This record gives sequence, C-alpha cells and structure tokens, in this order.
Amino acid sequence: MARTSSRPACPYPWRMSARTPRLPPGGPVRLERRGRTWVYDTGPPDGAGAPPVVLLHGWTSSAALNWYRCFEPLASRHRVVALDHRGHARGIRSRRPFRLEDCADDAAALIRELGLGPSIIAGYSMGGPVAQLLWKRHRDLVEGLVLCATAARFPVRKELGRVIGPFSFAMSLALSGVPYQLRRQGVSMLLRSRVPAAGTAPWAFEEWERHDPAAVIQAGLALGRFDSREWIGGIDVPTAVIVTTMDTAVSPRRQAALAAAIPGAVAIEVAGAHRACVEDHRLFVPALVEACGIAGAGRDVPQARPQAGSRTV
Repeated sequence: MARTSSRPACPYPWRMSARTPRLPPGGPVRLERRGRTWVYDTGPPDGAGAPPVVLLHGWTSSAALNWYRCFEPLASRHRVVALDHRGHARGIRSRRPFRLEDCADDAAALIRELGLGPSIIAGYSMGGPVAQLLWKRHRDLVEGLVLCATAARFPVRKELGRVIGPFSFAMSLALSGVPYQLRRQGVSMLLRSRVPAAGTAPWAFEEWERHDPAAVIQAGLALGRFDSREWIGGIDVPTAVIVTTMDTAVSPRRQAALAAAIPGAVAIEVAGAHRACVEDHRLFVPALVEACGIAGAGRDVPQARPQAGSRTV
C-alpha cells in the first residue's frame, strides 16, 4: 500500500492554496443554552434541491480548513452548512470537558436553529463519530449519513494510554484555568516555532491559532475512547462511507469495517491519504458529491449489504 511519505514535499501543509479560499457567507450563530459558534451557510440552491448537507470537520481542523474545497461543488444541489466544533477555531467555548456527545448536540441545535429539517450529515475523521452520535441522539434530524476517513473506534495503544492519557487530561484541566487570550497566545507561539510562517498558508495559520489547546487535547482523548460497534448496526438511514485507501491515520481496514457494519452502506474508495479532502480533492470531491446523493436518496435502506470497496474513485 502506498504511503503518504512517498509523496513529494509540498510548500503548504495539506497542499492548500496560499490565497484565502472563496468561502460561503459565515458568521457567529448563538445556540440557545449552548454558546456561540461559527457557521458557514451557502443558502438554498436555485430551484428544487436535495436535502441540506451539514458538514462536520475533523480533529484539530475547522470547517474552513476541512471543507473549503467542497462547498461550491455541493452547493449546486444542496444547502450546505458547516460549523466549527467546540474548542476548535471559532467554535463554542466551554469550561466543561470536551465530549463528542456535546458536539453532536451542538450540530442538532444548529439544525433546529436554522430550520433545516432532516439533513444529510457528513462527518470527516473526528466528524464521523460526531455524525454517528447525531444519528443515535437525534434520529429525527438525520436524512442520511456520509462518513469520510473515519471509523467505529479509534484505539490508542494501551502502553501510551496509561502514561500519556492521564497526563494529557491533567494538562488540559490546568490549561482550562488559564485565560483564553493567554492560551491563544501560547498556541500562536508554538505554531510559529514549529511551522515556519513562510511555509504555511496565512489563512490556515489564522484558523489554527484560534484553537483552544485544552479542548483540543480533550478532543483527542475523547476520540480515543469512542467506540460505536455495539450500536452502529442499528443505523437505519441511507449511508455512504468514503474509504481513503492510502490513509495512515485511520486504517483503511477500520474504515471498510465501518461500512460493512452498517446495513446497506455503500463504500466508495478514494486513492488518497487522510487529508484527501484537500490533498487529493480532485478525487475526493466527486466522491463526496456522489456520497451525498446516496445519503439523500430516501429513507428505505436496501436489505442487501454491498461489500466494502464496491466503488473506487
């Protein structure tokens, strides 16, 4: 299997444009009793469109960083909405420890706030567990699922978990007591020391600088604890799973196992690494458009379960 390390070096992380990309209108949205987050919204497409699509980004990313290649192609048929998860970029700030369940409830609150109705929920990497939990906790809001470069569980090596896990959680709690502006300054200094500014797209750098380090650490730990294998087989909405076959962050085997565990799920293979949404966007974006078509095709789930990898891009 090809590895990401075999690819030629690129001057910008994630091979992203040095220029600020053209993004949909974005702004703060206050979710009742939850907090204020940042939301991009393309608005309804011209004419009769398919169900809305809600995009859920991955760990340490943001709505803009994860999905900027995807907004325009999807917007021709769907109203596309994407939010920053809590603790990430301009997402909700909370003193409570990060929980994936809270992210799912945030997305549900946004769907209700915007009056979207049942929507196609597309989750990338960490956004995959959030999407799965959104179906589990708010089934009435989910028309279909698109799960990208993700899995039903994200195991952490036991040796590291015993040593690093408790330390990381204690560090995140300690950071939580530091004023947010000081935390943000610390993140900025760390980024500038580790990622040369000349090699990073300025707009992407600004997105990363906005992260709350305490919440991001807790998000990684929450991801390591996630396991949906006991209930994933109950998903009863049309589902497409995009398998990134050159992925070294989330094993393609685990991605394929996720597709096999969901009744009627269609697996679409993309010959890309974990950052295929940006680095291999010419392959990933058409697959995402197709996957959203599958997820929005109706509520009747076929009885036959296609084999994982039944489609290759």
